[in-house]
Amino acid sequence: MKFIITGTAGHIDHGKTALVKALTGIDADRLQEEKRRGITIDLGFAHLQLTPSLWLGFVDVPGHERFVKNMLAGVASIDLVLFVIAADESIKPQTREHFDICRLLAIPRGIIVLTKTDLVDADMLGLVKLEAEELVAGSFLEGAPIVPVSSVTGAGLDDLRSALAHVAASVPEKNAAGFFRLPVDRVFSVKGFGTVATGTLVSGSVEPEQLVEVYPGGRQLRVRGVQVHGAPAPRAVAGQRTALNLADIEPAVLKRGDMLSEPGRFRSVNQVACRLHLLASAKPLKHRAPVHFHSGAAEIEAEVRLPPGVAVLPPGGTAYVRLLLRDSALLLPGDRFIIRRFSPVITIGGGVILDVGSPATRKAAATFAGRLEVLASSDAAVRIALLVREAEFGIAASDLVARTGMREPDIAAAAACAPVVALADSWYVDRAWFHATRDRLIQAIAEFHRENPLAPGIARQDLRSRQMPSAPPLVLDALLAAAGSLVVEGETVRSRNHRVVLKDDEEQARAAIEHAFEQASLAVPAVADVLAKSGIEARRARTLLEILLREKRLVRISEDLVFHSSALDRLRQLLAARKSQRFQVGQFKEWTGISRKYAIPLLEYLDRTHVTRREGDWRLVI
Repeated sequence: MKFIITGTAGHIDHGKTALVKALTGIDADRLQEEKRRGITIDLGFAHLQLTPSLWLGFVDVPGHERFVKNMLAGVASIDLVLFVIAADESIKPQTREHFDICRLLAIPRGIIVLTKTDLVDADMLGLVKLEAEELVAGSFLEGAPIVPVSSVTGAGLDDLRSALAHVAASVPEKNAAGFFRLPVDRVFSVKGFGTVATGTLVSGSVEPEQLVEVYPGGRQLRVRGVQVHGAPAPRAVAGQRTALNLADIEPAVLKRGDMLSEPGRFRSVNQVACRLHLLASAKPLKHRAPVHFHSGAAEIEAEVRLPPGVAVLPPGGTAYVRLLLRDSALLLPGDRFIIRRFSPVITIGGGVILDVGSPATRKAAATFAGRLEVLASSDAAVRIALLVREAEFGIAASDLVARTGMREPDIAAAAACAPVVALADSWYVDRAWFHATRDRLIQAIAEFHRENPLAPGIARQDLRSRQMPSAPPLVLDALLAAAGSLVVEGETVRSRNHRVVLKDDEEQARAAIEHAFEQASLAVPAVADVLAKSGIEARRARTLLEILLREKRLVRISEDLVFHSSALDRLRQLLAARKSQRFQVGQFKEWTGISRKYAIPLLEYLDRTHVTRREGDWRLVI
């Protein structure tokens, strides 16, 4: 089954609601005030199964100028428009404004419907048809079917149904496999059920018991039930008029313009970069001009920031701009929008959102238009490459999802065609940056070896803090793994060809240091004293001590005590002969002939290495 959303557009009292009722049998005027005044104030909805495989959902939008903002809430999600012109009045002001809105929102296709044909003769009908063709020349409606109808007599309705079936066949189905997004256009309460939110499902699907998040605000809600076109359904998919019964929330908490989507998937934003087209009928648009911003069902006050060096956008002009929103909203690249003046409140332009990331830096401002030209590309690989390149140490796939609205498999496919390196945990870095940074790390480690010839290498954490302190550890790990001339040994990194080579005086000092501890057995001297007598300066002497510790010829058991490994081997042998024997500190001192100064740290060391086990004041030889 294919689901197509069809919207009406046109001047007030040109017969849009009557046309929908004639086609579907459903009165889309749902408010008493609408019925009393005879005009559509808010959105109305109806549906029609046109063929066994085609279901049409109708969004009937208001035509009166005061209600255009409600019209915008409905028209933003439609697949094709029934552009209504009354044969007895022809083209009126809101006819033109609705037409401008449809073009700005890039509605791809439609049908021109000439209503109230029962009120005019053939000559008048022919004249209105010519005026309609002149209006839509050069637009998406040029060459569209023009169908004369009468909702009163039923004349032309069969022709309109045929035209609908023909045009709907060319409409691609919405992406039911995408992320769930439902712009809320109505919120109300149903007795016995609670809060209900409705909208046109623009992507993805939703089922009962699914968790959804309200954007903005971040509140997570459980879906109690789902209705599609007024009937309970086990699942709603993209392209369907959808009503969700939501648990644990009052209707007043939700509002038109909110977005229901997947929990934690996206981020609400209060500024966007976009391509804006100003209508030829509009006045010049100044930098920092206040406007009403409409996208989906949302209406938000905004400020227009023109590109650097541009003070005014002329009528009919197009520019890449940034919009600062007073309230945050869930918006994604590809979303269409409309802007309207504050006074008088008229439609002046619209366009498409290209980026929802952070504001451009001063350096990026100089290439603002060039950057957005890339993000406007239809090539996903080009867009992903730019976003990855702009991230200092790369970017996680989840962040790319939030920035682009693309699914992770699609991001991975695009990255595979871009100059991008995919790391572990779905992390992407720019290929040129990766290779340059790898080479920089190799040079940094070579320089470390020149400055510290006796050191085996640099500590991994020290390398990270020196070269890339803000980078995730996985980035450094990938860089080191990709550097064939580097070796990672535990937490130490060195050049593959680096070897510690001692000078003659260092060889002598090394032997002297080892001999001092070996000769002392368990009553070892202070480390500082041994190093001071080594015959070389303190820095090199301490490095030699570290070499002996690394080679396990010496063992550090506390900050101040270092023992020769042979002395500790003899101690283990002494205790092995007393296996399973329990003893106290005094006995240990007698066995070893050492003072408490050495006995306590040695016993703690033996406990740590599981030679002994402490049991209160006693110890057991394991």
